[in-house]
Amino acid sequence: MITLTETTLIAAPIARVFDLARSVEVHLAGNTHFGEQAVAEAGATTGLLALGDNVTWRARHFLVRQRLTSQITAFDPPTYFQDTMLHGAFHSMQHDHHFRTLADGQTEMRDIFRLAAPIPLLGRIAETLVLRRYMQSLLRERNAVIKQIGESPTNEWQKYLP
Repeated sequence: MITLTETTLIAAPIARVFDLARSVEVHLAGNTHFGEQAVAEAGATTGLLALGDNVTWRARHFLVRQRLTSQITAFDPPTYFQDTMLHGAFHSMQHDHHFRTLADGQTEMRDIFRLAAPIPLLGRIAETLVLRRYMQSLLRERNAVIKQIGESPTNEWQKYLP
């Protein structure tokens, strides 16, 4: 199992950052080059995810089309939520999203992402050689999109929030 931690500072209020991080549309905006889309098979395909919501993502990774269904399994707005994989290519995957307001008014968004490859022995090799770097890159890309939208001087974030 690998654990990734990523911290991003965003010059926006905590409630806005929290909501952008749980927006299906923002998630998709951050993963367009992988052909990702929300699939109606497992619940939400638009809007803001909340406790108990499921969403199935379809994307191409490593030249293979994959489906991953996750559920929001913990929810404490606007400081925390967790999504957990229910079905997908990995043995397990869990993503904790933490938010806090800093003294200067920025929001600190801290992600703790745990992932285990599907095959025990070969999985450890894949985790070390490939998955760690690949998933860290995806996480950074996602966070950069949240930061860009959240800090937008043209209030771009408003089109993603109710």
